[in-house]
Amino acid sequence: MQIRKKIKVLVVDDSALFREVLARGLSTDNTIEVVDTASDPYDAKDKILEHKPDVMICDIQMPRMNGIEFIRRLLPQYPIPVIVISTVSSAVFDAIAAGAVDFIAKPVANSPDSIMDFIYELIYKVKIASTAKIVGRQTVSAADTSLRTVTGTNAEKIIAIGASTGGTEAISQIINALPENMPGIVVVQHIPPMFSRMFAQRLDATSALEVREAKNGDYVEPGKVLIAPGDHHMRIRRVGSRYKVECFKGEKVNGHCPSVDVLFESVAREAGDKAIGIILTGMGYDGAKGLLAMKMKGARTIGQDEASSVVYGMPKVAYSIGAVDRQVPLDRIVDTLFSMLH
Repeated sequence: MQIRKKIKVLVVDDSALFREVLARGLSTDNTIEVVDTASDPYDAKDKILEHKPDVMICDIQMPRMNGIEFIRRLLPQYPIPVIVISTVSSAVFDAIAAGAVDFIAKPVANSPDSIMDFIYELIYKVKIASTAKIVGRQTVSAADTSLRTVTGTNAEKIIAIGASTGGTEAISQIINALPENMPGIVVVQHIPPMFSRMFAQRLDATSALEVREAKNGDYVEPGKVLIAPGDHHMRIRRVGSRYKVECFKGEKVNGHCPSVDVLFESVAREAGDKAIGIILTGMGYDGAKGLLAMKMKGARTIGQDEASSVVYGMPKVAYSIGAVDRQVPLDRIVDTLFSMLH
């Protein structure tokens, strides 16, 4: 990733020690400049005005005002890409819904290896966030279930979705707009372990569909969404007229485990023209080749457009190699999906 100028970063955390760890760790990368640190949102606001940072790193749990409320109040005035730092908690999804572009789990405090891995991952995320744009909250209208009857033929279909940065909110918008009689859906979101289960549970509570983290041997069934575990690849196998998922440990593919390409390539091989593929916001190119393989096997394909993507990377590459049948904004993906199901 080419960076022309240093990325100006503001660190906001109520712990003086952790602010120092973050500032020192980020400064080891010569493309990043930590312009200042702040102890709370009130302190941060003055420093935003002073330094005009490119990216803000913000703790969720802070006194006086938590990070989620800060993001809600901040972004309408100062649309800065925000990465939130949190203990393992579903609060990160509230922060993403409020407008943060990404999140990272706090490291184990007494583990040097954990802290080093954390800093390395944070540097990577800062570079991605510096290219992200703040998109206004997009509401995908719920499908009209009276017009969306899934026929027996459609019940044999499978829908595969892949996403990265910005994807949890995009996936939430899509899944929450779908009726319960959808074909089975399989999802790869680049997400850390533990958070994938929380993401599935959160969606299950808000969606008409049954949503859960996939386990090896689960069947893809109508009305069900299976989300790949955060540290396992997921692929499908055809068993008669049904599909079974295989979740397995493996080397990173395109820099990721789970990898969208691993899923999409299996869907191309096992489901052919029974499948619909959707590639959403995210940095890099994971999923592009797999989506092209799906299209070449007769699947219909959808890509999120640039204007509605937090990071127009994965859908851009897929579109540029001819893997995308229809490129549409996030708020039109559900309608486009239904047009392909009938």
